[in-house]
Amino acid sequence: MLTEDGKHLYVSYDEYHNLIEKLAIKIHQSGWEFDTILCLARGGMRPGDILSRIFDKPLAIMSTSSYRADAGTVQGHLDIARFITTPKGEIAGKVLLVDDLADTGHTLKAVVDQLKNNYAPITELRTAVIWTKGVSEFKPDYSMDYLATNPWIHQPFEPYDSMRPVALLEKWKV
Repeated sequence: MLTEDGKHLYVSYDEYHNLIEKLAIKIHQSGWEFDTILCLARGGMRPGDILSRIFDKPLAIMSTSSYRADAGTVQGHLDIARFITTPKGEIAGKVLLVDDLADTGHTLKAVVDQLKNNYAPITELRTAVIWTKGVSEFKPDYSMDYLATNPWIHQPFEPYDSMRPVALLEKWKV
């Protein structure tokens, strides 16, 4: 649910999964066939996993990080892993790069540039996200929702960003 002022988008687990399923339909209807899904950890792991299952394609993982401060609400320096974890040797062929959103677009642009410059076995690369914000400088090939007001997206698993084991002990009275 988008707040009246357009500054916050609250997403339930059901809405989140429905958007991923609709993203899968959009990708399928495009007719593009790919060999591997490469998700960006952490945000792209959940959609990447689901798309990997739906399309029955191997899931590769590349770790990136820029939202670390203040329980993941402040973007800082972008770190991109040097290596890709994949179950089938080296990543190659047609690759679908998946993340949760194109916020500023900085991460997706940097990763696409790195892949194009350093991974010659990739013959074609397309990108998919759930959300694209209006401020994004990167336009993904596939996106479910365009968010013109650039809201902060409150994803359903966000409480875990600030939850620690002590809080779980208290919650579950273990």
